[in-house]
Amino acid sequence: MANITSSMKEFAQQFPEKTAINTKNQTLTYRDWHMLVSKTANWLYSFSFAKKTISFLLPNGIPFLQLFAGASMAGWTAVPFDIKWKTAELEKRLAISCPSIVVTTRDFYHQVAHLHPFVLIWEDCLEELSKKSPALHTPKDDNTPFYMGFTSGTTGDPKAFIRSHKSWAASFLVNQHDFKMNEEEHVLIPGSLIHSHFLYGAISTLCTGGTVHLLEKFHAAQTLLLIEEREITALYVVPTMIAAILKEDRVIEKPIKIISSGAKWDKNSKQAIGNVFDQLTMIEFYGASELSYVTYLTDDHKAESVGKPCHGVEIEIRGASEKLEPYEIGKIFVRSDLIFDGYLHPETKTAQTIQDEEGWATVDDMGYLDEEGYLYISGREKNMILYGAINIFPEEIEKVLAQHPSVEEVAVIGLFDPYWGQIPAAVIKGKASTLELKRLCKNHLAAYKLPRKWFFVDEMPYTTSGKIARAKLKDSIESKVITH
Repeated sequence: MANITSSMKEFAQQFPEKTAINTKNQTLTYRDWHMLVSKTANWLYSFSFAKKTISFLLPNGIPFLQLFAGASMAGWTAVPFDIKWKTAELEKRLAISCPSIVVTTRDFYHQVAHLHPFVLIWEDCLEELSKKSPALHTPKDDNTPFYMGFTSGTTGDPKAFIRSHKSWAASFLVNQHDFKMNEEEHVLIPGSLIHSHFLYGAISTLCTGGTVHLLEKFHAAQTLLLIEEREITALYVVPTMIAAILKEDRVIEKPIKIISSGAKWDKNSKQAIGNVFDQLTMIEFYGASELSYVTYLTDDHKAESVGKPCHGVEIEIRGASEKLEPYEIGKIFVRSDLIFDGYLHPETKTAQTIQDEEGWATVDDMGYLDEEGYLYISGREKNMILYGAINIFPEEIEKVLAQHPSVEEVAVIGLFDPYWGQIPAAVIKGKASTLELKRLCKNHLAAYKLPRKWFFVDEMPYTTSGKIARAKLKDSIESKVITH
């Protein structure tokens, strides 16, 4: 597959009346969907910008998928923005991505209009877009960057990652080979499309001929109702959604495939969800924004692992300079066609690969392989906090808290939480009040990044190199040496 959208024309011809997307208020056939995407691509072709990058600030819905797919078809790079981001967060990401166009709805226009010289309102674009021809020649270059997302580095500042069509096309093969998915699937996407797990779930389904059922916002009861009322065969989730579904205390007697990522799926939760869905296939996969799919697990065999390598993926565990034997803990290295192009260089605006000369890459996770090739995650070398399916980087929160004049030192760490997996907790040396610090965070950070627990200390522990000893702080809190 060259351009990931190249199959859409074929589907529109093969089964024009088949449903492509179902929402609460709208149903699109493959003929409708292909026409919308093609017109969107031709609309983008009408702009004369040298840089073909489009950002959009949109809620869940067909317009989000339409702009993403239309940009992909036109050979543009799509850069989704989160409607939860504050002004400072939007400013940073605009500065990095440098889009030629920003598209948003009338409701969100005020959030971004003053931040970019060319902001278009989606409702106003529709009339112009509708006049465009649905006939389009799809570009064939599978190395064209088509998707830019954001993660954060050790500084806490956002970093842009770049993906080519080739990497997602390789991921589609994993869906087919390992997850046993095909064009007959009816896939329910209950989560926000700003998260790549759900965006990929929707786009991969549309690029392989299945039907997408889309929720505006996750709601456990509504998710179960749709599964009962519609022909849902697969459900993309993160573990926090499973916890909410379990609280509904329902039993679904239809076969369904649940695809989970974002955090390790708790063993007790796995057992409990089997009581909700009595014909359940569970698929849990481990991956990263940079690596895409790495491993998958489909049953309780070796449930403590994150599974075996996905189709086309190789894994090595390395020590300081050598490949390690089974059960020896080291850094996890991955080689596959699924790996991203690289991080966007802030000055040259080109992708900087993390792959070595032989194609191996790492995101610094630590773990080991057993004798059968199953991977076990031992920990994360970085300080990243895994809050549900969201990666939170302590340094970003620390930067904000350090702005307060009464904060002398600050450290943000991840504490275990039975629902979220981990929650951010702030340890403060200084005389600022919790209320003041919460207000400061609310003004600069998305709500999910706010510390959930606050601790105040007279002195911070340090490592021999003079850095704050995060591990010691965490141990002191968990052993209640440090309390609220």
